[in-house]
Amino acid sequence: MAWELRKMISDDEYVARVRRHRPSALLPLIAQTSARFHTGAWGKHSSTLKFNPWALADAARVSLAYGNEYRHDATHQDLERILWLYSQLDDHLLRDEADLDSLERYLLRTSGEQLTLQESPYDNLARTAAVITHTSAAREPRCLRPGWEEDLFGTSLSTYVGIARLLWAATLNAAGRFNPIWLEAPDMAPIHAVISVPDLTTVVEDHFVTDVDGFKLENKERRLTSDSLRRRFEYNPLRGRPFLRGYGPGYLAPVTDLVWHKGSPLGIFYTGVARYGSAFAQDIGELFEAYVGRQLALWPNATVIPEITYGRTKKASVDWIVVTDELVLLVEVKSTRPTQHLRLATDKRVEEVQRMLGHAYDQIDNTASLIKRQQKEFASIPSDLPLQGLIVTMEPFHTANGPSQRAHLPQTSIPVSVCSAGDLEHMVTIDDASLGQLLIERADDPQRFTYGLREALTGHSRRPNSLLEAGWKSYPWHPSATRSKP
Repeated sequence: MAWELRKMISDDEYVARVRRHRPSALLPLIAQTSARFHTGAWGKHSSTLKFNPWALADAARVSLAYGNEYRHDATHQDLERILWLYSQLDDHLLRDEADLDSLERYLLRTSGEQLTLQESPYDNLARTAAVITHTSAAREPRCLRPGWEEDLFGTSLSTYVGIARLLWAATLNAAGRFNPIWLEAPDMAPIHAVISVPDLTTVVEDHFVTDVDGFKLENKERRLTSDSLRRRFEYNPLRGRPFLRGYGPGYLAPVTDLVWHKGSPLGIFYTGVARYGSAFAQDIGELFEAYVGRQLALWPNATVIPEITYGRTKKASVDWIVVTDELVLLVEVKSTRPTQHLRLATDKRVEEVQRMLGHAYDQIDNTASLIKRQQKEFASIPSDLPLQGLIVTMEPFHTANGPSQRAHLPQTSIPVSVCSAGDLEHMVTIDDASLGQLLIERADDPQRFTYGLREALTGHSRRPNSLLEAGWKSYPWHPSATRSKP
């Protein structure tokens, strides 16, 4: 029997409602609302839940892609009506049979739509420097060589992330707008000391700004499906270029939270891959593997052992082995992120998750077997302690531990979880409990073990993460920067 939860609003009805209004009237309202309810402020009261960033981002996308200037003005009441319609949109879950597969697809789509826009600006921006600037890889880089930052960004990576923070702070205080003329004021001398206004404007134009024609073209080219029920889960070009030209003085950011994303590891990754291709991805992957080792080294009273080679053919173990008094944790690092097929829950989603994560499960299980049978190269690893596996990904796979996705991945002889870099950064700084014992208790609970790792960390106190703090402090204009802790 199909799900019957609420009235269904068709995507056509919703799009038509957005198209009633001139983009030049509606987009500034969206920007004002986004600046007011930024970084989780929308979720503090039930009356403001409709002002969430994914709904605002989609209303902006529809207005840009399908609207025209031969329409009506817009009021805040009009925007509220649009956002309400968005919250009532028809979904496959309401039409499909109520089975595990339907629920899996629903969770993939909604997590990709919503949870990616609820991440911590502080953690993400600090992680950029912590991974790329402050970490050294074991191998010679392919393209991250001296001068790559200026070649890619037109400035240093530190200044580029500083610009993202500056733009974000400006839009929050100016109803979603940024005008380079503001930088000519006398009190902007600290900015001029780091980068000139013409150079800053060039960086903004090259990496942050698009216009209507450019937006429409990318919105069309990036579509993977013609299914109207999946349209709102498709890639939104505002993620790549969050500022619009042509909507009043300076630039308009319809969704202010997307501005800081440009300086996040994900934003840097896609900017670099677009320029350098797979070589950039490989360099970032090797840096991230080393970074995970640095984070694991923050684990109190733990011994962190790097990859072990064994046998005549010098095969490799997992990337890191953590030995504690309570357990041995086998850590495999995957510098990967959910693809559009996962976010849209297409028929290729199983193939994609197997491609990205499947080998990690096999690697963990193989290393566990070597420890259990006391292979000579692993003689220093205790074989009488509980064994667990942890797959650390650069970006969150929010539902990877759930039974529906776990069923698509290799079976293992020990408990294995998937966690993001953010989860790991939180875990290693817990200071009021034994991490090993927390992991054992989580694995012993068949329900909690299917949740994200961070659920097991909730309610525990944490000390500051020294690697993230160093990353954050490395950016220009640090004392006056806008900081939003998780």
